[in-house]
Amino acid sequence: MGDVTTMDMTETPRTAEVTGASARRRPELAAFLRGRRARVTPADVGMPPGPRRRTPGLRREEVAQLSGVGITWYTWLEQGRPINASAQVLDAVARTLRLDKTEREHLYHLADVPYVARREATAHAVGPEIQGIIDALDPHPAVVYNARYDILATNPAYEDVFVGPAIEAIGVANVLWTLFVVPEPHCPLVFRDSELPVMVATLRGAYGRHVGEPAWEDFIRDLSTASPEFARLWASGDVVPPGPRVKTFRHEAVGELRMTSVSLSINGMPECRIVAYTPDDEQTRRRTERLRALRRDGVASWAGVGSPSA
Repeated sequence: MGDVTTMDMTETPRTAEVTGASARRRPELAAFLRGRRARVTPADVGMPPGPRRRTPGLRREEVAQLSGVGITWYTWLEQGRPINASAQVLDAVARTLRLDKTEREHLYHLADVPYVARREATAHAVGPEIQGIIDALDPHPAVVYNARYDILATNPAYEDVFVGPAIEAIGVANVLWTLFVVPEPHCPLVFRDSELPVMVATLRGAYGRHVGEPAWEDFIRDLSTASPEFARLWASGDVVPPGPRVKTFRHEAVGELRMTSVSLSINGMPECRIVAYTPDDEQTRRRTERLRALRRDGVASWAGVGSPSA
């Protein structure tokens, strides 16, 4: 969902309790980070090379800046000092250093942070034509889903409405996983009890074409384990097709949003669809325009910008 942009890591890092095994991993962590940093050039991350650069790789301060962490914290991490590191911050460093899945997992293990594999939506690539269509719908939210509700592409308005810190922290590009796993106070759906059963029944309608496929079976099993609520709804066996609905969402910056969702099939992308959300009333139209204005002004829509407005 979105990259980490700012983190308050400028103060002196907190030290962590170090066991014998942890102490042995710290020098390996330091060497690993230095090696990964050396292979990423400024051009790789859109930065000018600058004068007096003795090595082709990034400097420590550049990694810290690009990752949104403090230079002291990153320096200590790369020196192998015993400091605490969160999954969110490690993910930011991993993105800056362009680590692949295996390297990211290795980084977690060396830093003594439990590793949870991210679910990546890789079933289809969304080309510039489709991205251009959903971008043109702004300020109306639009997203591309496949049949499993993997998120393949979004426009900025979708991010404004549906992506908050709690959802970003989950780090899973699947709307069902997010809605069932995120703590209920942070769920954007107002009427969970009526909306989630419909989404699960829509998923089951698609599942019939994929029974036995490892990606689908793993998804159903893992989400059932993570969410007893999903497991209960899945066991009901209900089936419905996707279709237009009026849904109500909550947003801490502007209040409730009543929107009509419409699914549009995509030629050449079987089982994928564009879902576009349009305001169902004038108040919602004004509130979506307010979210767009916040974005234009560089204000994060979920950053506590005051009381909800009409």
